[in-house]
Amino acid sequence: MELTAAVFILVLVSTQQPTAGVGHDPLIIVEDYEDGGIRLKCISQRLFSEAHLLWTDSKGDNITGTPLSADTSTSSVSSSIILKAGSGNSMSCKIIDKLLKTSTESSVVIADAFFPSTSPWLAAFVVILLLSIFLVLAAIYKIRDNNKEITRAQNAQNQIQHDINELTQKLEEQKKKFRKENEDTEKIIENVRNELRFRKARSNAVSITLDQKCKHPNLSIHEEKNRVKSSNKEETDLKAIVVATEGFSNNKHYWEVEVKDHSQWELGVVSEKVRNMIMNDKQNFLPVNDLFSLQYSQGKYTLTGGEVVNSCEQCSVVGVLLDTVNAELSFYDVEKKCPLGSVYFDILGNLYPFFSPDSSGKWLGVRPVKPIALLHRVRSEKEFNE
Repeated sequence: MELTAAVFILVLVSTQQPTAGVGHDPLIIVEDYEDGGIRLKCISQRLFSEAHLLWTDSKGDNITGTPLSADTSTSSVSSSIILKAGSGNSMSCKIIDKLLKTSTESSVVIADAFFPSTSPWLAAFVVILLLSIFLVLAAIYKIRDNNKEITRAQNAQNQIQHDINELTQKLEEQKKKFRKENEDTEKIIENVRNELRFRKARSNAVSITLDQKCKHPNLSIHEEKNRVKSSNKEETDLKAIVVATEGFSNNKHYWEVEVKDHSQWELGVVSEKVRNMIMNDKQNFLPVNDLFSLQYSQGKYTLTGGEVVNSCEQCSVVGVLLDTVNAELSFYDVEKKCPLGSVYFDILGNLYPFFSPDSSGKWLGVRPVKPIALLHRVRSEKEFNE
């Protein structure tokens, strides 16, 4: 409506007198913006019997508009055209009645300001828009690139952590292997050391003879005087013992006893005082003073004083070493060539070996000390080298 009102102010209507008769001038209406220009419509309020409408621009050139249309209800004819910027600001509408040979004409002039034009900020807006799009795309690309870098860094970190875990695991395995090898080596060294101690103890072997005069009445001594057994198979509260003839007061002395599968036994040494008491008392009792021994009963080895030896297996031959120099009495498992335990004493004078079998009637005897084969030592050295 504002555009139409403004245009009407600028409209210059020139009326040419018809050649025959007087007619109504056509009315030019500015309808709307269309297709980059302004649509003009020319209307005549008179219905001509045979009319022809011409559009002419500012130069007088004819311009083709829409075909002429008639509205019988209002007795009017009309045609429209689009006036674009640059084609001249004025437009004329001329209606010619061929039958009456009359014509009427109206003109309109539209200022350039009313034509649609591109805003001077549009180019800047387009540039800014394109730049913004570019920056957004660049930011997206950068973010994606950074995400890829972060992913690669995380993958590399995960791989490093995985490698560290593998190395740590391998290191732990090597440590375990080293500890095991070290323990095995220490065990081999300990076995060799024990065997050397056992061999050194055996180098002090002596002969032992059982004293027929110094035994419990329920004990029987073999004619060779190296074995003893119980003649009474009824167990008593007090154990029966037999003492050896030999007594030792200096240096080191070693002997071996075959205990085999006896359910219980006791081996060790007694003082000369205890030996004399046993010889004078035929009812014999097991003394508690001046007696040092290793006892086996109910699957356990017990030293004098109540110390339990850490051994789960029953040995068949026990070696006894009396060291009067260091006041130590040591016991060995002859088959395994390892120590069972030691006790210390603080008495002076002769010490005599003694033996106490169980009531099963099986022989408990002293056996001659035989040289040890080198097979065990060679095997130990082989294991150590491996």
